[in-house]
Amino acid sequence: MTRPLAPHALRHTRDDARTDTSPDRSAAFLKHIESPDFPCVGSKAALAQDAIRTLELGALGQRSNDAPLLDGLAKFARHLAAQPHDSKGVHSFVAIFDGPTDTDEMRFEALLWSQLQRLHLLDVRRGNAWADGVSRTPDSPKFSLSMAGHPFFVIGLHPDASRIARRFAWPAMVFNSHVQFDRLREDGRYEKMQKATRARDLALQGSINPNLADFGTAPETRQYSGRKVEADWKCPFHPINAQPKKGAPRD
Repeated sequence: MTRPLAPHALRHTRDDARTDTSPDRSAAFLKHIESPDFPCVGSKAALAQDAIRTLELGALGQRSNDAPLLDGLAKFARHLAAQPHDSKGVHSFVAIFDGPTDTDEMRFEALLWSQLQRLHLLDVRRGNAWADGVSRTPDSPKFSLSMAGHPFFVIGLHPDASRIARRFAWPAMVFNSHVQFDRLREDGRYEKMQKATRARDLALQGSINPNLADFGTAPETRQYSGRKVEADWKCPFHPINAQPKKGAPRD
């Protein structure tokens, strides 16, 4: 079920998996983005355009999340593919989990990568090939996470993140499209948004996120969880080769 939220500043598309008694995590997330202190300019642009899709799921780490989350990402990928090349829209997909809310950064990182690994395995079973134009090697500067044949950059949030910009009341993962990033680069908006976001993050935290790097200069996987990873950190994600069956439909 999907429905808009009021007031108008919080309209968005939600794939609703919550119960009537559960807290409205989607509305809370959008209000979090709307906060004057929240530094990400791209997220604020998506919010202003009613272009944030949310999916509420069970606790991060539960296998019951896998199929609904991949279904949501496949639907989002189709939506992005339908946008005209010259579209000025900024879109995000956000998975919001109902726990755990008491994990430290190491535990959250482990849960995040476990979730992404299971999604990848399910994606392969569905016959989806790796996205074109990006590396499938997690430690490569050209890597991008592929789901439903689309390249994504992932931003993890949770209550105990050391970076203020990564803190949220529930664990969440924001999926942003690399195709969208390319379009923003083409028209010159990406660099402007990136510069503004880093300046706002510096004002909020007093320091720049040590994991930040421009795409193509360092592995983006170092940024996903939000933890300041070690210099010799190796990504725990292990891609496998898709073996699609003949005639198998793609998401």
